[in-house]
Amino acid sequence: MRIGEIAGLVGVTSRAIRHYHHIGLLPEPGRRANGYRVYTVRDAVLLARIRRLTELGLGLDEVRDVLADDAGRELADVLGELDADLARQESEIRERRRLLARLLDGPSTAEEPVSPALAELLGALPATGSPTAAKDREHLALLDTVGGGSEVFDALRPLAEDPAVLALYERLDALAAAPVAVPDDPDGVLDLVVGSQTTVTVELTRPVEFVRPLGKREWARTVRFHADDPRAAVAALTRGRTVPSPPPGPPG
Repeated sequence: MRIGEIAGLVGVTSRAIRHYHHIGLLPEPGRRANGYRVYTVRDAVLLARIRRLTELGLGLDEVRDVLADDAGRELADVLGELDADLARQESEIRERRRLLARLLDGPSTAEEPVSPALAELLGALPATGSPTAAKDREHLALLDTVGGGSEVFDALRPLAEDPAVLALYERLDALAAAPVAVPDDPDGVLDLVVGSQTTVTVELTRPVEFVRPLGKREWARTVRFHADDPRAAVAALTRGRTVPSPPPGPPG
């Protein structure tokens, strides 16, 4: 085979082959009387292996090390390994096409493309404009993207088919939109602990609302936090008292 023929057979460019020759990754083949290179089956197998290793993300120096470990192996062994690798790729392609066919045949959803398992779950959910339901679909789509959600989708199927799920979403939407009442005399404390210590305590003239790490909303009149320079922090807070105060929170 000439260089253009082996390049077309393996799926690389002639320029890449010349580069592999230049850096010593691919040995120079014999030449004809007219100076043209003549490649053998073993050259094609070696070149295919180089291509496969680079596709896996190995650098050319790493490819060189792998090939050095394979030196001296029988051609039949190398061909058998190459055939097994191609069979694995073929199996992966068939599986991807099977999933694609199921997606094309499945129900249409706003989250397309999704896995068949999630498509079936979304198809079982009743139509609703609930913001909470929309967030649930987004979370399910995210879980589907990272993988491993099939068991979760199967567990949620009975809930999706329960007529009471619409009433549940309505209740959750109402709770999410409900205002948070300010207690008549809130005395909560907000601790912003750094390194298991606080150095500054601030007593507020009116309560402020804050959110706990787990999402619970509360009100506080006292804020404690750590400062590397407590005096400077107190001075800054004192200067800040000249700034107009924000409007008070909602009435209790």
